[in-house]
Amino acid sequence: MSKPKQKRKSAPSRRDFLKNSTLAGVGAAMASHLTFAPPVHPAGSDTIKIGVVGCGGRGTGAAGNALQSAPNVKLVAMGDVFRDRIESSLGSLQRRKAEGLDVPKERQFVGFDAYQKVIESDIDYVILATPPGFRPTHLKAAVAAGKHIFTEKPAAVDGPGIRTCLELYEEANRKKLNIVAGTQRRHQTGYLETMKRVHDGAIGNIVAARCYWNMGDLWVKPRMAGWSDMEWQIRNWLYFTWLSGDHIVEQHVHNLDVVNWAKGSHPVRAMGMGGRQVRIDPAYGHIFDHFAIDYEYEDGTHLMSMCRQILGCERNVSEALTGDKGFCQADRYTISGSKNWKLEGEDNNPYVQEHTDLIAHIRSGTHINELKTVAEATMTAIMGRMSTYSGKAITWEQALNSTESLGPSRLEWGDLAVPPVAIPGRTEVA
Repeated sequence: MSKPKQKRKSAPSRRDFLKNSTLAGVGAAMASHLTFAPPVHPAGSDTIKIGVVGCGGRGTGAAGNALQSAPNVKLVAMGDVFRDRIESSLGSLQRRKAEGLDVPKERQFVGFDAYQKVIESDIDYVILATPPGFRPTHLKAAVAAGKHIFTEKPAAVDGPGIRTCLELYEEANRKKLNIVAGTQRRHQTGYLETMKRVHDGAIGNIVAARCYWNMGDLWVKPRMAGWSDMEWQIRNWLYFTWLSGDHIVEQHVHNLDVVNWAKGSHPVRAMGMGGRQVRIDPAYGHIFDHFAIDYEYEDGTHLMSMCRQILGCERNVSEALTGDKGFCQADRYTISGSKNWKLEGEDNNPYVQEHTDLIAHIRSGTHINELKTVAEATMTAIMGRMSTYSGKAITWEQALNSTESLGPSRLEWGDLAVPPVAIPGRTEVA
């Protein structure tokens, strides 16, 4: 991810993290979510036990961040559809000399049902970091089991999945389960301070916005002899909408979330265009490589959104807000106009802070639930994808109530056809 050009703390110390692990250290980030719930720990125990579902790069990173985030944290269970991913993840954590690893073979679960076995383990919270197509099913199981959750973004890949997430948001509230999402900017000092000022009126009413995630290409794994269609697609999950939602959903969701955060709402309409200009080989599945979306909010504000994954092009990962009294470059933590401001001093590591914040709520018996905000940011991206694929304007209600379910009817190793590449003007919206 591109970093704003601002003074950074390259690697916060463990002492810094431990100072932030009390509720006082997370007050600014959590005030809007705060309610009280009974503590979940057995009497006399302060150890937080974590399980991780999805042991790729992001799952490994999230597990390492969690182990850094507070004292007395242990990783005790891991699950993935592939044995080699668990072994690779554990090896990576061991090489980093991560403290708190306690994952014997009997708590290393493999297969499509691995998530159930991790959730059934003696854990306080589960990290959900599989490809997002699996996310609603895994969230549902974790909420049903009464587990606290760290869920990576995005929350789903289609309308039915988002509807499930919004129902689970309400159920988690009823059960007082804590859910923190991997939209880490909401736990980042610079963004928190910037948004506080935006919400306090530093730029007046927001009248326009723009956001970008324009970058180069990403990894692809060549198909190996013996891989079924299902294995090939899961190992290359970025390139199949049933697994990733396309890169507008999987990646650009971060920038869309920042604008929704600033606005305090989601768009109600999208008109998009895009295509598959460079990544046309079947090795790249059937997703697009560029999108440009005009989003409209209920008050008439327009957001210009772009995302692109094409090597050799201009890079830009940013969010900007224009108000009737000033301008905010959110990713650079600056405001100009009648009230000039920029963040002075050091930023934090939000990938660690999000776990620090979650653990603080678990230990204190207070309540945070970010599932609705990440679901709405995800739905914003899905709406943009649907508009781009079809070439039609799509409303929030159309996208949210869509009957299009992208996943296969059964999860099993074997044949799985790749859907055709969408053609704007021909592809229908369900």
